[in-house]
Amino acid sequence: MHQPLANSYTITGGQPLKGEITCYGAKNFATKAMVAACLGQSPTILTNVPPIGDVDITLGLLKSVGVKVSWLDEKTLEIDPRGLNTSQVKTPDSRSNRIPILLLPVLLHRFGEAEIPRLDGCDIGKRKIDIHEAAAVAFGATIEVDREHMAAKAAKKLHGTQFTLNYPSVGATETCLFLAVLAKGTSIISNAAIEPEIMHLIMMLRAMGAIIFVSPGREIRIEGVATLRGTTMHCLGDRIEVASWAAMACATGGELTVHGILPETMNNFLAYYRQVGGGFDLVGPQSLRFYRAGPLQPIMLETDVYPGFATDWQQPFVVLLTQASGVSAVHETVYEDRLGFTHALNTMGAKIQLSTECIGKPCRFEHKGHIHSALIIGATPLTAPSAPLEVPDLRGGLAYVIAAALAQGTTTLTGIQKIERGYGSLPERLKGMNFNISAQ
Repeated sequence: MHQPLANSYTITGGQPLKGEITCYGAKNFATKAMVAACLGQSPTILTNVPPIGDVDITLGLLKSVGVKVSWLDEKTLEIDPRGLNTSQVKTPDSRSNRIPILLLPVLLHRFGEAEIPRLDGCDIGKRKIDIHEAAAVAFGATIEVDREHMAAKAAKKLHGTQFTLNYPSVGATETCLFLAVLAKGTSIISNAAIEPEIMHLIMMLRAMGAIIFVSPGREIRIEGVATLRGTTMHCLGDRIEVASWAAMACATGGELTVHGILPETMNNFLAYYRQVGGGFDLVGPQSLRFYRAGPLQPIMLETDVYPGFATDWQQPFVVLLTQASGVSAVHETVYEDRLGFTHALNTMGAKIQLSTECIGKPCRFEHKGHIHSALIIGATPLTAPSAPLEVPDLRGGLAYVIAAALAQGTTTLTGIQKIERGYGSLPERLKGMNFNISAQ
């Protein structure tokens, strides 16, 4: 279990990162699997659960509605949903991530009603939940929303439906899956997300007794069943975390071997990594060694839904691009406000220009005034800032860690709880890697 003990990191940079690390189980699967377990009528065991802040928040969320959650060892959770006893989610900490919306289908199936707090999470864009609301209505629920809460009711058992997502949102796809598996009849979800974490979640639901078919073209068909049972499920390695370590190894001119990842889940990241000048070797069935293969080259990078370049890879990769000689372009098409972290990089010596225009193909943010593109002029040496940097969000915070590792001098990062939500305690994890980081 993650136990935050510090409020800030102090990092003295200028040295190449070298060593080995085992990536945690995927945050974007483990927290969702914890909620999926509550759809069953018997306990579920999850293995390789990451000891991170978001797991702690989700654990508290489940306990608040009567679910029994027990650590069997440091990375194994048993989740017993039989004690689920309320349709109202009141846990204050649940506002700090996006998990409560996924409890909505669970509570609707169990009680015919649900009430959850309005959601926050990382400040990287509006992250509207209207797709979730529309999905619940399509399955037969009614929705009421005020400034503090969202409530849902279903006069009778939820029914299967055909629902098309206006964007292949991961969270909305998960909501649809949770609504459909216990709904009466057949459901077809079109334009669904197909990220590896989604496919792993589908595998878990199948193991619990769900009947789910995935077709070409982002279509998922679900035959609703009367009940689901518990299962045992292993959390796949965190591909987002691996990309962060890869960017750090290449940016600092170091070498880092990462264990516990299925290489195929890295997909297009490895192509962009090669293009910019990074190198990697397959050193085992679930191990990759990352390093700098030659001079870093500028590239054009565009984020997209899977199998495209993941938006969560973008922020650490931007720091890497500050070390490439020439002009790189980054076009963020998933979230409309995910480049604000670059202002701090400019204070450290980077040359990054932001724009509201699309760089590359037009995206859904075109002509809407959102700053979602960046030109990065490199290579630029980085220097530690004179004042502490406040971590803006989870991935932006890790980008600051990479920048601090590159910079000459000592950088102080505050608000590190946002980093530890997804990465755990970095001073503990990065011991013995020629990396001078301490926590205060």
